[in-house]
Amino acid sequence: MSSAASDGAPAADDVLVRTTGLCRTYAAKAAPVHALRDVSLELRRGEKVALLGRSGSGKSSLLNILGGLDRPTSGVVQAAGSDLTRLSARQLADYRSTQVGMVFQSFHLIASQTALQNVELPMVFLGRPPLERRAAALRALDLVGLADRAHHRPSELSGGERQRAAVARALVNEPKLLLADEPTGNLDTLTAETIFKILDENCRRGGVTLLLVTHDEELARRHVDRVLRLQDGRLI
Repeated sequence: MSSAASDGAPAADDVLVRTTGLCRTYAAKAAPVHALRDVSLELRRGEKVALLGRSGSGKSSLLNILGGLDRPTSGVVQAAGSDLTRLSARQLADYRSTQVGMVFQSFHLIASQTALQNVELPMVFLGRPPLERRAAALRALDLVGLADRAHHRPSELSGGERQRAAVARALVNEPKLLLADEPTGNLDTLTAETIFKILDENCRRGGVTLLLVTHDEELARRHVDRVLRLQDGRLI
């Protein structure tokens, strides 16, 4: 066993995400907004981590960078074997499609499409054949307990069912990194617990790394391995 492993530090191949000196500054009329300040962290493969912090602390900025939706002002972001700061726009799009699943508070389902069609959508962008897409989408919906609602549109689903469909869509491409931004913020306590359990079970089953933004610390602690806190753009 290496010294790094023996003293509790993760081995290099156990780390899926590593940021070093990560900063994100947004231009503003009055003064620059420093959303992230010198953030250095590691996320292990298969680890479930909650990210806590007040509104404006930089949580969404961090998720957007790790998800390849935004670029840092400075610092290094290594994820799934790639240095995201060096990838082209096309390479970042490939990274998002193949390595990352994202779940949002407001679901972001397409109203005119069924749950099945919404879950299929990430595979359409990858050019997977229709029969393959359908089979994978049905499996994903079954994993979140929504197989019997596959042909219903979002307006015909409850809030919890819509979030389960969104989770299925995030998992359908078997991502290595799952980013969830307040996925239970619009849900009642019982439904929120159900969503946390689904995320927990599916991450354990697939060895997926989960970074979860939430305000519900008590609920998060029952389902994650570790809690991180952001304050004014810094990890504390």
